[in-house]
Amino acid sequence: MENQENELKKSIGFFAGLATVMGTVIGAGVFFKASQVAQVTGSTSLAMTAWLVGGLISICAGLTGAELAAAIPETGGLTKYIQHTYGSFWGFLAGWAQAIIYFPANVAALAIIFGTQVANLFGLGNSTIVPIAIVCAITVTLINFMGAKAAGMLQSITLVIKLIPLALIVVVGLIHGGSNGVDFSLFPIQAGHHVGLWTGLGQGLLATMFAYDGWIHVGNIAGEMKNPSKDLPKAISIGIGLIMVVYLIVNAVFLMLLPLAGAHNAVIGNLNVASDASKVLFGGFGGKIVTIGILISVYGTINGYTMTGMRIPLAMAEEHKLPFSNLFGALTKNTKIPWFSGIVQLIIASIMMMTNAFDAITNMLIFVIWLFYCMAFAAVMILRKKEPELKRPYKVPGYPVIPIIALLGGLFILVNTLFTQFTLAAIGIVLTAIGIPFYYYLKGKYHFDAE
Repeated sequence: MENQENELKKSIGFFAGLATVMGTVIGAGVFFKASQVAQVTGSTSLAMTAWLVGGLISICAGLTGAELAAAIPETGGLTKYIQHTYGSFWGFLAGWAQAIIYFPANVAALAIIFGTQVANLFGLGNSTIVPIAIVCAITVTLINFMGAKAAGMLQSITLVIKLIPLALIVVVGLIHGGSNGVDFSLFPIQAGHHVGLWTGLGQGLLATMFAYDGWIHVGNIAGEMKNPSKDLPKAISIGIGLIMVVYLIVNAVFLMLLPLAGAHNAVIGNLNVASDASKVLFGGFGGKIVTIGILISVYGTINGYTMTGMRIPLAMAEEHKLPFSNLFGALTKNTKIPWFSGIVQLIIASIMMMTNAFDAITNMLIFVIWLFYCMAFAAVMILRKKEPELKRPYKVPGYPVIPIIALLGGLFILVNTLFTQFTLAAIGIVLTAIGIPFYYYLKGKYHFDAE
């Protein structure tokens, strides 16, 4: 295991780490979830509240997870934190769920969005969406095969480029002010007609969590960071804080420029909110420019998930915790990239893309990953008592309040999903449980619990 770890090139610095956090989080969510948040809350005040509370929960989650990332700076991230705290069984399931469900599902969902936007931009038919999505995922995988430095460079470049249309909307939108006839208010905080306050807030939070997701996964590349103990927690906490500010301003501009409902360019039920808002600001050409910006944003987000996702099977294979571990642990000769892991991830994602079901894929992956997020939040508190001597270059501020807020927020999300999306939640649980017989087979063969 150590030999493989030592072979990974430590080529990722702070900015590439920060770019991976922000590039993985700022993607389709801010563009495609604004409509759903507005729909389930029914008012501008509650919609903005949902984005604010979702950001605060994510900051608490990021600050909490960062303590684990700094104390256990190993490639594999969440999988290693769970394994260290709860043992190899739960560590295996965390890795299995990420390798089989979470990362491929993110790549698939975002590639579908990419295909949808390309089809809309060039006036292509819906039958082209899935082929475009698969080609998109293939090109991202090939770039990653060029090495961690190449993937990190793509992440840095797309982060800078993707912020340009967002910055234009924010700056020009704030100068422009609200549109005539558009009612935008932050107070009093109230739900729309026929929407309960807590129900609306709960559903709004569920929608924002896809937009905010991705903060913990930079931990997967800790083994390739130059100074993970210092750079990783900083990248996560600063990244999420900046993201929350961006999301709040962008959504305020959307809600000030476009009516909530009752018009052809209303926010509710409209997946082209960013494009429509830019048309108000810049005219018809502006809509196309923003669509191109969205494409760059989504491409960078797919790169973030591809870059971190292919390292999960690598970390598991080093401990013989996957079938065909020799293949999953194989690195390319010069760039030291887990090529077989990347190919398997691409194949699973491509199968998911065939469904062309963005919402179903995203709802399932959010439920599954938050099961393990909650275990990670609890792990911080467990390890403080169980291993007080563990070296912690970074400690979560405001302990234990911050971890408790993160844990309660996570449990709220899980319970809501069980009640509102039971079938998808059950599918996620079953796909995760399929890994159990593989675990016991490999445990019997390699006796890794005794290591």
